[in-house]
Amino acid sequence: MCVGGLLLTGGTSRRLGFEKASLLRDGESLADRGARVLGDACSPALEVGPGASRLAAVREDPPGSGPLVAVVAGATALRAEGHAGPVIVLACDLPFVESRVLIWLAEHPSASTVVPRVGGEAQSLCARYSPEALLVAEQLVAEGERSMRSLLTAVRTTYLDEDAWNEVCDAQAFADVDTPADLEHLGVTRPL
Repeated sequence: MCVGGLLLTGGTSRRLGFEKASLLRDGESLADRGARVLGDACSPALEVGPGASRLAAVREDPPGSGPLVAVVAGATALRAEGHAGPVIVLACDLPFVESRVLIWLAEHPSASTVVPRVGGEAQSLCARYSPEALLVAEQLVAEGERSMRSLLTAVRTTYLDEDAWNEVCDAQAFADVDTPADLEHLGVTRPL
C-alpha cells in the first residue's frame, strides 16, 4: 500500500511566540527533521506551510487557518499528483518522532484511520488518515469546521494505545513543542 505524507509547518504558534518549524534539535530544524522522517515512510510527501523544509510545499487558504484546513489542502495536492491512498499527517513540532513510528503507522493493517493515543489523548497530528477520511475532511471544512477532533468523530478510527505503540517508541515520541517551557524540557533550541 502506497502511503502519502503531509508535513504541517504553517502553525502560528501563539503560545510560543515564533515559528516552530525553525526550532532546532541537534542542529537540525524541526521542519527538515520532519521532512526526513516522513520521507522515510511516505511517498509522495508534501509540506503544507511556507516552504520551511526540503519538501515541495503547498499552502492552505487562508494560511494559518488550522490543521484541518491544512490537511485538506495537502490531500487535494496529493490527489492532483495521482495519490489516492492513505496519508500520514505529521506536525513539525514533534522533535522526537522517528521514522520507525511513521513506518509502523503506514504498515498498520487497519483500513480505517489510525491514530495513536497517549494518556487517552488522540495524537491527530501524528496519524494515518484513510482516503475516505480525507474526503470527509473536505466536507467538514466546507461546512466551516476547523478542528481535527471533528474529523476523528466523523470517521471510522482505529485508536492505538500504549500497549500497541510501545513496540516502536515511548511516549516522548509524541511530545510536542507548544510553550517556552517545552523548549528547555525537550532540549529544543531557537536558531541563532
